[in-house]
Amino acid sequence: MKKFKYSTIGLATLALLTFSSCKKYLTTQLTDPKQSNESYYKTPADGFTSLVGCYNGLDLIWNGEAIPPMMEVFSDNCFGGTGASDGYGWEMLDEFNKTVSPSDVAIHSGAWKNYYQAIYRCNVLLQNMDKIAWGDSTTLKRQYSAETRFIRAFCYFDLVRLFEKVPLLTTPTIANVPQASPDSTYGQIMQDLRYAADSLPSAPYTSVPTGRVTKWAAESLLARVYLFYSGYYGKSTIGSETATTALAAVEDVIAHSGHALVPDFTTLWPAASLAKKVTYAGESNPEVVFSIKYSSTGDYNGNITGNGWMVMTGERDQSVYPYGYGWGGCTVDPNLVAQFDQAHDSRYFASITDIAGENLAFTKASDNREYTGYYMKKYSPVCDSLNNPLPVNNYLVAQSQDYFAIRYSDVLLMAAELGSPNAVTYYNQVHQRAIPSAAAVTTVSKADILAERRLEFVGEGIRYWDLLRQGLSTAASTIAANTTLSLINDGTGTQPSAATLQANITATRGFQQIPSDQITLSDGVLKQNAGW
Repeated sequence: MKKFKYSTIGLATLALLTFSSCKKYLTTQLTDPKQSNESYYKTPADGFTSLVGCYNGLDLIWNGEAIPPMMEVFSDNCFGGTGASDGYGWEMLDEFNKTVSPSDVAIHSGAWKNYYQAIYRCNVLLQNMDKIAWGDSTTLKRQYSAETRFIRAFCYFDLVRLFEKVPLLTTPTIANVPQASPDSTYGQIMQDLRYAADSLPSAPYTSVPTGRVTKWAAESLLARVYLFYSGYYGKSTIGSETATTALAAVEDVIAHSGHALVPDFTTLWPAASLAKKVTYAGESNPEVVFSIKYSSTGDYNGNITGNGWMVMTGERDQSVYPYGYGWGGCTVDPNLVAQFDQAHDSRYFASITDIAGENLAFTKASDNREYTGYYMKKYSPVCDSLNNPLPVNNYLVAQSQDYFAIRYSDVLLMAAELGSPNAVTYYNQVHQRAIPSAAAVTTVSKADILAERRLEFVGEGIRYWDLLRQGLSTAASTIAANTTLSLINDGTGTQPSAATLQANITATRGFQQIPSDQITLSDGVLKQNAGW
């Protein structure tokens, strides 16, 4: 069988995972004869170095595959877009229809490998924790274990939402492991998050370097996982976690973390801040509960520390100050634009680049498939006043904008949805920050909260999961009803009907296709998802 190799060397593994014969699904080759997993782990400093490797795994999970923008494409917020001469892979994702681009059978292969690379690093560190001479640093051992388990849970939560049934690995192994049940995977995720929430210090977030996992991040992610699992599967308990424990987790964040909303929503986002001429709040602002860190040092020589997926959301083939050049993915559906109170809601300008509304001299509409006149702004690349893409060293792979994986507004709205007695107060904080002139509400329903979430998190990869956790039928019918079908260009010459789009989503149960190369490498142990 043809060999597929990718490096999992980092500061954690000191090994190379090689996908080779069907009989040996995973093999390892040591890269330094003087170091091995048996000899490396000795001091707390070794543990920290390995932990840095786990964090680096988060940098790499979306390298080369733009999962956050793809999550927007799955939803009713935007189209696949991309170039008029490009393949139709993103249109396939938008329509949940393999026949639109039948050659894209391994479209998620890069992400699959990178998720498992990050998980492998976490498993190696956790397996070797007891080899380290911690001495009086047992508290540090528990902290490093908690951070590592959070990272593993973060990766598995993405995997199980994307593919549902995935191999569940909690130790570094070369075995050809079959897919686990969703209950097993969610159970492990919750065990990891509960351990992290109970083990990390209760100090305010300001005591932890930005980007490091905190107790508050673990509690917030626990609630997010609970809401998705309980909503999609209709089950009220995951292991020992219930709606009560999930609510207690986010109430703890609200009461004790020190996190807060920034006053001006626009200042959360670099491109919007430049366009409005306001000061960017920065990457360590009080609203960021957890972020994936990037830097501007990325290049094509293996130094992959930059945000490589932002380029997908940039304006197609042209920079127009302050918005940078990109591939034109995630063109915004006009139906989403219509949901905003554009005159009063600050989130509209901050979230959506309106070509006509902002009087932008954009001339490349014909280069962009499914062009609508609207782009996603929150993670748009930027350019200088001469329209030169930034950063100048390599704007394609060296974007440094962090991904705000969890914001405090999400914590407030999750607490409200989970039934907090302060639900109205939490809702008003989010709503009136966006629309200062809005009158405070006195009652709030789940429908109100979900509608607020759509506007609050445009472009952040949350909308699709909020739909899917309301039930497959609700997600499928809502996406079909909210999509401007006349704007779809999937290369077939005909637009799909709303009924067809709804049927496609239903047939796949809302999940993505498992990469065909991974099924082949597993000798058929991995099974493809329905509808693909």
